[in-house]
Amino acid sequence: MNDFIAARSQMALSLGFHIVFSCIGMVMPFFMAVAHFYWLRTNDVVYRNITKAWSKGVAIFFATGAVSGTVLSFELGLLWPEFMKHAGPIFGMPFSLEGTAFFIEAIALGFFLYGWGRFNRWFHWFTGVVVGVSGLVSGILVVAANAWMNSPAGFDYVNGQYLNIDPIKAMFNDAWFSQALHMCIAAFVATGFAVAGIHALMILKKKNVRFHTQSFRIAAVFACVAALLQPLSGDISAKDVAKRQPAKLAAMEAHFHTEAAAPLILGGIPDTDAKEVKYAVKLPGMLSFMVHSNFQTPVNGLDKIPEQDQPPIAITHYAFQVMVGLGMLMLLISFFYFIAIWKKREWMQQKWFLRAFVLATPMGFIAVEAGWTVTEVGRQPWIINGIMRTADAVTPMPGIAYSFYIFTAVYISLSLIVTFLLYRQIKMVGKLYDVSPSV
Repeated sequence: MNDFIAARSQMALSLGFHIVFSCIGMVMPFFMAVAHFYWLRTNDVVYRNITKAWSKGVAIFFATGAVSGTVLSFELGLLWPEFMKHAGPIFGMPFSLEGTAFFIEAIALGFFLYGWGRFNRWFHWFTGVVVGVSGLVSGILVVAANAWMNSPAGFDYVNGQYLNIDPIKAMFNDAWFSQALHMCIAAFVATGFAVAGIHALMILKKKNVRFHTQSFRIAAVFACVAALLQPLSGDISAKDVAKRQPAKLAAMEAHFHTEAAAPLILGGIPDTDAKEVKYAVKLPGMLSFMVHSNFQTPVNGLDKIPEQDQPPIAITHYAFQVMVGLGMLMLLISFFYFIAIWKKREWMQQKWFLRAFVLATPMGFIAVEAGWTVTEVGRQPWIINGIMRTADAVTPMPGIAYSFYIFTAVYISLSLIVTFLLYRQIKMVGKLYDVSPSV
């Protein structure tokens, strides 16, 4: 493994783990706050127990997210020094503000965890809300920095020099809103389905049924509402990508040839030598309509992109198909859930319905990882789109491959520890909060 591949692999590994911890850390405090609100309004002890159980999960993921996020901040400087040399002064503002949001989140979480019986009941609830809001703001700020890499702004690039720097324009670049919206909704979908799936499994096992039923309902509502909204944010993101990163869109769709009435490609195996997609389902004109709101308007294909500037087509296409496919499955489950709420209440107790949520437990996070792959791999070979190539930003320090192996071991160990802690927490829930065996 050469040093360039090792540096990219290490960054991908770190981001792949951190994004899971971050999504859960952004979303779980809102679940916790809703359960806490129900406890304050109803005095139903089951909601207090749900709040306490979820708050322990929030603490676990806050700690692991802080560790993995700190590692990433060091890796940016160590692995990509040329990138940080020029980009740091331009897009450093969202990172510094993210640090402030993280600081507020840490204080609020401390107040919440140790504030039971010590604060006014509603002030205590408010500290939990602050945890969620500050975590969400942190995520938006980090995504804004990533969006800058896809849509550079806030500087003039003249003869290799970065001049007239404006950090505000850099932070509020043209891609920040679409990316932040899509990522935040994805976090709610992924975390919601994961949490709902775990509680659905416990209901099927008939363990502490009332506790898990109420927990399931809170998580499922968040997940299903977000899943219904995600296609709308996806459409906004796709139109933005088509405008600012046509090479990424062409790779996502494996759209080799510029043509009018461009088809939307579902599935298929890209053949880069023959410049075609085999075994795909093609919907004529749909890509043109989704990009330009017109079935006949041409969409630029990879033939308009110099070969040296094209992203890895197969990886980008497969990742995009996985993201969209899983998103559609979760959307289908969401439709069934709302039908169950409005018309078919008996479905809520049926095994097939709960098993659908159990099967969906990992889908959201697989879709998030696939979407992040599309975002990052689809931008290649650029680390700053159209300005700096990834190969020109990597560290000249030798021996990065060994660092990659060490970090791989660290992240696998961290994942095993988190899995063990969560497993123990789920088992403890049945013992501590078993208030009723019935629904």
